[in-house]
Parts: sequence; C-alpha cells; structure tokens
Amino acid sequence: MEKAWLILPGLLLLMGGGEWLVRGASRFASLLGVPPVVIGLSVVAFGTSAPELAVSVLSAYRGQPDIAVGNVVGSNIVNVLLILGLSAVVAPLTVSIRLIKIEVPMMIGTALLFFALGYDGKITRADGALLVGIFAAYLVWMARTARSEPILEEELEEVGAIPRNGWTYLKLGGLIVAGLGGLVLGSEWLIQGAVATARALGVSELVIGLTVVAIGTSLPELATSVIASLRGERDISVGNVVGSNIFNILSVLGFSSLVAPEGMAVAPAVLRFDAPVMIAVSLACFPVFFNGFQIKRWEGALFALYYVAYTVYLILNSSHHDALDEYTFAMQYFVIPLTVIALVLTLAFAWNRQYLKPKRISRREGSRS
Repeated sequence: MEKAWLILPGLLLLMGGGEWLVRGASRFASLLGVPPVVIGLSVVAFGTSAPELAVSVLSAYRGQPDIAVGNVVGSNIVNVLLILGLSAVVAPLTVSIRLIKIEVPMMIGTALLFFALGYDGKITRADGALLVGIFAAYLVWMARTARSEPILEEELEEVGAIPRNGWTYLKLGGLIVAGLGGLVLGSEWLIQGAVATARALGVSELVIGLTVVAIGTSLPELATSVIASLRGERDISVGNVVGSNIFNILSVLGFSSLVAPEGMAVAPAVLRFDAPVMIAVSLACFPVFFNGFQIKRWEGALFALYYVAYTVYLILNSSHHDALDEYTFAMQYFVIPLTVIALVLTLAFAWNRQYLKPKRISRREGSRS
C-alpha cells in the first residue's frame, strides 16, 4: 500500500501526455499530408499502447503469463467498451469508411487468431513469431497506402496556417516525444500504485491483469481518445482504439511470447469467458460503426454500461459471491440475447439505408425515364 500515492500523479501525467500527443500528432499529420485516421491507427495507437507492451513483455519474461495475457485481453475490452463509450458520450464520433472496410475486420480477425492460437492453452514462441510477422506486414502495407486517404478541406486550411520550417517540425516532434513519455511514465506510476493496492486486497494475478493493469495501461488510450474527441479530432479518437487493439494482439502478445522462456500459458478462464467477450465486443463494432458511420452518444453509453457489467462479473466471480449464478443467468439469457438482436437489427437497417434503398430509388427513377 506504500505506493498507492502514485495513482494521482500518474493520472495527471497521463492527461497531460494525451493532450501533447494528440496536438503534436494531428498537426504533424497535416504537415506531412497524412490523414488523421491513419495517424490515429499508427503513431497515436502504437504510442499509447507502449505501456501494454512494456508491462506484458516484462511480465512474460518474469514468468507471469496471467498478467501478460490478461493485460492484452482486458485492454482490448477496455478500449472498445469503456474508451470508445466514454469518448462517444463526450461527443458523437465519426467513423471513416476505411475503418469499416479494413481495420475493423482486421481487429476482429486478430481477436479470432488469438483464440485459435491459445486454444491449446499456450501461446508458443512460434505463435509469437507469426503474430510479429503479421504485424510487420501490416505496418509495411499501411505505410504504402497512407497517402491514398483523402484529406478534408478544413485540414488543408489548417496546414496553410502552420509555418513549414525546422523549428515547427522540432516543436511538434518534441510534443509527440513528451506526450509519449508522459503516457508511459504516468501509466507506470498508476500501475505501481494500483497493483500494490489490489494485491493487498488478495486479488488473483489474472483478475489484476484483466482489470487493474488493463485499465491502467489503457488510460493513455482513454486520455488520448477523450481529448481527441473534445478537440474535434474524432478520426484520431476511433482510429486510436481500433489501431491499439490490433497492436495489442499482434505486437504486444507477439513480442511477449517471444521473450517468455517457454511461451505463455493461457488460463482456461480466459478461453472460457474473457477471450469470447473480446471477440464479441470486436464484432459489435461493425454494426455500430456501419450505422450512419457514427458512434452516437446513446451507443457510447451502452458500451460503457457493458464494461461495468463485465467488471461486476469479474468481481463476483473472483470473490465467489452468492449472487454470481443469478447475475450470470440474467446476462446469458436476457441481456446478451437482446443485445445481439439489437445489433443485428441495427446492421440490417444500416445496410438497407446505405445500399438497398439507393438502389430501389435509382431503379424507380430509371423506370420513369
């Protein structure tokens, strides 16, 4: 408990680092002619995932696979439900077509790949090499396609207002570095305080990884996405979350598996519950994103409430509470089925509005002419 005081300065440093990173990255994107969504998927996403990489690699090297795996799976759940949810509550988030066509399917694919590789109870070094190889190929592909994304007129006006000289590039580079440094150091302080507190309460390492560490290492994404939403950089906000989830599976889990002496064991509880939840929330993004290419405030609030429900389950399960059976029954047979039905209907309505309705209108106009 002696490190609990680090929580508050860690949070403050995270907020400052998120502000510096968003400001520097968004302006650098404009100067280089790179669309903000691509910056959100790459520089910002990878930078804010640095705490996950550091924590998971160190945990795997020390022989603590539950913290390493729990951190990755828990962070991906936090990213979608809590971070996207709170960011959308702050301001409705715009979703680019690129995310729906490319990155969201890839996020879903990497979640399924984790489940497939870990189904035998272990992520081996060979599995880790495969993940890192896919990650390297993804980076190369992204670099080649970055400039094909359109840049909005208001972004071009912003470019004209920024002087193009060495001092500008140096200042923006300094903001990005300072932001990343603040995020990493703030996360480290927060995790030290939170983990010390959690262990003093007798919570298991897996639950610590799925909750305290996952939330702690995801706070950079939370700070960055919420600040980006407040500043109107909403492509960065959504791209940051989706890119971080891809990064977490391919890079964080991949490198962690490579440094682990004998690979990383995947706990049966993860395969039975947490990994399916991660896959489900990834799948839920598609109909929500596709519905008007926007995450509305009520959808964000629903995401956040689902994260609260997930956390309540973890607490009840870890403490073997008497209410666990009733809670599980209500979630499995009422809440989850109703949510699935709502998501299917949302996707059907969005598909009808985007594709079927325009086709019917064009056919009517063609028949009249």
